[in-house]
Amino acid sequence: MQRLETFITDYMKYCKSIKKLDQKTLKSYRIDLAQFQIFMQAYPNFEDKAAISDYISSLHNQYMPRTTKRKIATLKAFFHYLIYEERIAMNPFDKINVRFREPQILPRTIPEPTIAAFLSTMYKQKSLADTTCQYNRILRDIAVIELLFSTGVRISELCALTIQQVDLVSYKIIIYGKGSKERLIQIGNDDVKKVISEYYAAFETDILSTGWFFINRLHQRYSEQSVRNMIVKYLKLAMIDMHITPHMFRHSFATLLLEADVDIRYIQKMLGHSSIKTTEIYTSVSMAKQKNILTTKHPRNFMNLDGC
Repeated sequence: MQRLETFITDYMKYCKSIKKLDQKTLKSYRIDLAQFQIFMQAYPNFEDKAAISDYISSLHNQYMPRTTKRKIATLKAFFHYLIYEERIAMNPFDKINVRFREPQILPRTIPEPTIAAFLSTMYKQKSLADTTCQYNRILRDIAVIELLFSTGVRISELCALTIQQVDLVSYKIIIYGKGSKERLIQIGNDDVKKVISEYYAAFETDILSTGWFFINRLHQRYSEQSVRNMIVKYLKLAMIDMHITPHMFRHSFATLLLEADVDIRYIQKMLGHSSIKTTEIYTSVSMAKQKNILTTKHPRNFMNLDGC
C-alpha cells in the first residue's frame, strides 16, 4: 500500500500546483482518496477490478447517491492521472460500469414574500440599533444577505471576497468559483449598492488591514458558519417558521430570474455553472411553480358550467 500512498501524495501535489484546484476541492479529494486507501488495505492490488467494484458497492451502502457519485468521480480522476503519467498500465474503470440513476432533488427556494419580510426585519433592526457597534454589525449582516440574494454567489465565494475583488465605483465583483473559474457579476440594485458602500465606510479600517471584505467582531474574516447563525437569528426576529440556509438565496436568485423570463444561459453564467445541465434543474422548480399557478389561479378553476 506504500505505492498507493505515494501515488495519492503525488496526485494531490498535481491538483494543487498544476490544476490549481481550490482548497475546498482539495480537501474533498484528500478525504475521498484517504477513504479509498484505507479500504484497499484488505486487498493485495488497488488496481484490481474486483477490489474497486467492492469499494464502489461499499459507497452505495454508506452514502446517498450524490455523495457516492462525487467519490467515484474523484477516484476516476485519480486513475486518469495515473494513466496519463504512465504510473499504471491499464485503467480499471475502462472495465467497470459505474453508471447509476441519481434521483433528482429539486433545489429548495425561499418564497419571494419571505425574502422581503426577512430583509424588512433586518432593516428595521438597523433603525432600532442603540449603539454604533450594534448598528455596524446589523449593517454588515444586511450587506451579506443583500449580496447573496442580488448576485446568487455561493456562501463560500462571498466569505472569501477580498477588497481587490469588489469594485465600489462600477459595483462589480469578481468571483473565483469552483476550479478557480473566474466570473464577473454586476450589482444592479441601488439599495444594495447603497448598503454595500455604507458597510465599506463603516469597516474600511478592518477591511484594508485584513484584506477580507466581510469582517467579524474579532476583526477577522466573516465565516460561513457565522452567516448561518446570523440567518437563524433574524428568522426568529422576523417570526419566520422556515429553515433557510445561505445556499437557498442562490437557488431563489436563479429560480426567480427564470420565472421572470431571463434566458437560462445568462443565469448559467451568473451562477458560474460549467454545464447548462446543472442550471436546467431550476427549470423543474419553475415548472412546479407553474403547476401551482395553473391549478390554483387559472380562471377555469372557478367556472361552474352546466353539464359538467
